[in-house]
This record gives sequence, C-alpha cells and structure tokens, in this order.
Amino acid sequence: MENSKAPPCSGVSPSGLVDLFEMGRLFVIDLEGLVYSCKHCQTHFAVTNDIISKSFHCKHGRAYLFDNVVNVTVGEKEHRVMLTGWHTVADIFCVSCGSLVGWKYEIAYDKSQKYKEGKFIIERFKVLGPDGGGYDMNHDEPMTGSDEE
Repeated sequence: MENSKAPPCSGVSPSGLVDLFEMGRLFVIDLEGLVYSCKHCQTHFAVTNDIISKSFHCKHGRAYLFDNVVNVTVGEKEHRVMLTGWHTVADIFCVSCGSLVGWKYEIAYDKSQKYKEGKFIIERFKVLGPDGGGYDMNHDEPMTGSDEE
C-alpha cells in the first residue's frame, strides 16, 4: 500500500534525497503486520519476516540484517573495513526525515561473507520495534555477529 506524504524540510540531503524533494510529493510505502520504523518519523522500513539476523552490531550497539527494506535512499558506495573484512557499502537514510539508519552491503570480498551482498543493516537504536518501542544503546550486551568496526 502506498500513500502520499510530503517530506519535511530537514535540510538533510544525502545522495538522491534532493531529487525526491524536487519532484514535489513523496510516495511512502506503508507495510502491514509487525514492522520496524524510523524512531524520528515512524516511517516503515521492514517487516519482521525479512530479518535474517539480530546478532549483528556496529559502533552504536546491536543491529539487524534485513533481506528487504523500503522507504530508504541509498548513499554513495564506499569501501569499509569491518570486523569480517573489506566490504563495499552504502549508507541508507530514511526517505521521509533523512536520518541515517544503517547501510547496504554492495560487495563482500571474502567468500564467507557473500551472503550479505544486497542485504541491509539497520541499527537497532535508530528504529522503533514491532511493539512500537525504541531501543537504547547497551554496550554491555553480548554481540556475536559481525559488523562495522
């Protein structure tokens, strides 16, 4: 389902977002079921069925690996050294408010990491969960996955 939503004038213009502003109206996809959404503007990002792993982490705490996400813009590709080696990634931003919410794996250079290609990381503390609650950063939680260094 899609609905029309005028974007706020946030002044944030990550790659591609300016073009959306110039087009006038923004079409945002509203997902059904248990969803993860932006903690700033409640724009839907993904459904629970698209979670591949909840055991990833980044410098801010836990993160989720998703197979599919919606309502994001993808920034410039860049090479990053992560705990699992070199990857080419692109930051992802909320299409409604411009908040940086995670990144997309474009290329994994290690054969054991190829499953990440085309997948999305969303940082847990930047989203509201299916129950509508937010997540606090907790660096004391054990983290077993791999992510940004």
